[in-house]
Amino acid sequence: MTTIRVLIAKPGLDGHDRGAKVIARALRDAGMEVVYTGLRQTPEMIVEAALQEDVDVIGLSILSGAHMTLVPRILTLLREQGMEDVAVLVGGIVPKEDASALLDLGVRGVFGPGTTTDEVVSFVREIVGDPEAQEAS
Repeated sequence: MTTIRVLIAKPGLDGHDRGAKVIARALRDAGMEVVYTGLRQTPEMIVEAALQEDVDVIGLSILSGAHMTLVPRILTLLREQGMEDVAVLVGGIVPKEDASALLDLGVRGVFGPGTTTDEVVSFVREIVGDPEAQEAS
């Protein structure tokens, strides 16, 4: 079995990364390989890192309210690179209407405040097709 590779990124000007670091740690503790890009990443930087790291999943942490600008740009760049198979997840403060719109655009999951790390780990395993996810179900 290959290790699930996840890129955790903080796009835009949002400077709060505690949640992103907690998720990165939980995914690492669950046996996944995690790359954390750090703060203030552009969509281009995120997609380039995803390409270079050959990731299965991109987790975006956005608390700034810019999700409806940043996420569509990232999805477009992924398509341009032929990386449609990379699952994109969004965590942070996202109104329900925007969450629905993001899912319609191709985001695989949107996670708000109160989501447990176990929920995120299970979701990532499930969407990547990890056999451990099937055993736990």
